[in-house]
Parts: sequence; C-alpha cells; structure tokens
Amino acid sequence: MAVNKDLRINENIKMREVRLIDEAGEQLGVVPTKEALQKAIDAGLDLVEVSPNAKPPVCKIIDYGKYKFEQEKKLRESKKKQTVIKNKEVRMQPKIETHDLEFKTKMIAKFLKEGNKVKVTVRFRGRELAHKELGRDLLNKILTKLDDSETAYNLDKKITMEGKMMSMILSQKAKK
Repeated sequence: MAVNKDLRINENIKMREVRLIDEAGEQLGVVPTKEALQKAIDAGLDLVEVSPNAKPPVCKIIDYGKYKFEQEKKLRESKKKQTVIKNKEVRMQPKIETHDLEFKTKMIAKFLKEGNKVKVTVRFRGRELAHKELGRDLLNKILTKLDDSETAYNLDKKITMEGKMMSMILSQKAKK
C-alpha cells in the first residue's frame, strides 16, 4: 500500500457531495462537501479524501498528520516482510577440472541456501561448440552433485543452448 502523496484534504476537495465517515469510523452517508468540511472543523480535525475513485468519493474526518504517519508505518512494515531474491550466475567451460567443479558446485549450493536464484552457464569457445554434449553432461553432473549434497532445489529453466552458452536456472525449493 503506497502512501498517496496527493490526497486531497479540507478545501482542496472539489466534489459537490462526498460519502462521509466520522472520527469514530461510522458512516454518515452522502453529504454536501461544505457540510462535511464544517463537521471536520467543529471536531478540530481534517477532512481527508481516502478513496477518490469511488462514486461519490469517500472522505474521513481524521487528524491528517496522524493518518499520514500510520500509512508510512504500514508501508515500512510491509517492506520488512519482503524478501529480495537475487540472481547469481556461475560460469564455467566444458573442460573444467574436478576440483574447480567441486568448488563451483559448493558455491551454487551456498547461493541456493541463501535463497538466491542461480544461473549455471557453460561457455563454449571455438571448436568446443561441436561437442555440446560435454556441456550437457557437465550441467547434469552438477545436478547430481547437488542431489548428493542434499541441497533442495527447483529446476526453473531446463538446460538450453543460447548462442555459445548452455545454461540452466536453479532456485531454492520452497520450505514447508
């Protein structure tokens, strides 16, 4: 829920009639804007248009500063609950040494445990393109190693060839 910077308050409400809600939260029905504004002034509060797209617009008699603070507080709370998923990429070549493969597989597992998506890419150079099966075998070997290490993952995008690169995308399996 975004804080609406251009909420109309008090004299800025130009509609002839509004649906009014008082400070206690009770609906007072459709009333002329001048009458609603007078009730807000009598209560020492502001008339705030909370739903401008409704027919007629919904206005509330509230303290505008307090209302704005509450909206910003809700926005901060919702941002706290969000999780940001980052995309990581691990690149290699078909002729990778076993130790390097082990290391890169551990990095993939680490990224997955952190909750990131991982794009595993095998880059072919020159005549290596004639042996695409080496890249496919390498990516399948990584999947096997991840299964052996009991790293829970989802295969978001199957092994595909894109130009001179073969890749797949993995993500962390949802926790139950």
